[in-house]
Amino acid sequence: MSSPMPSSPPSHPAVERVVASLSAHGLEPEIVWFDDAVTTAPLAAAALGVEVGQIANSLVFTLDGEPLLVLTSGAHRVDTEWLGAELGGTIGRASKELVKDATGQVIGGVAPLGHPAPVRTIVDTELAGHPVVWAAAGHAKTVFPTTFDELVRITGGTPRPVEPTG
Repeated sequence: MSSPMPSSPPSHPAVERVVASLSAHGLEPEIVWFDDAVTTAPLAAAALGVEVGQIANSLVFTLDGEPLLVLTSGAHRVDTEWLGAELGGTIGRASKELVKDATGQVIGGVAPLGHPAPVRTIVDTELAGHPVVWAAAGHAKTVFPTTFDELVRITGGTPRPVEPTG
């Protein structure tokens, strides 16, 4: 199991861009660095000692060929067929190259912000049920605490379900 690093955290350009973007939005959350990569919601939740639903997975898809960032609760799977229909298009899997080009970050560490250009973003409304949620900070060994409302604000994202309800 990964644990937070006790010494001063290392530096990484993608994490520095995330920190700068958070600061530009008036936020100064503590970036938590882990000894090992926490590339899945269960790994991140276990390392933090929180519920898996508190992890905001940053998943990059394509919507009719354009990048689409979906911030979803770690307790959910995105129903891409349903969500694509809801958004009026077709959602596909993004290549690792497209993820890197769109976000400046690699799969497993994609943050909700700090990207080279804005990416259309959907924020899973299930995240609103948690007072604190944790998102990747640009590297697979990093996370930061935030709230649902802050995620919507800092990403300019659209809050909506990512799978059918009921």
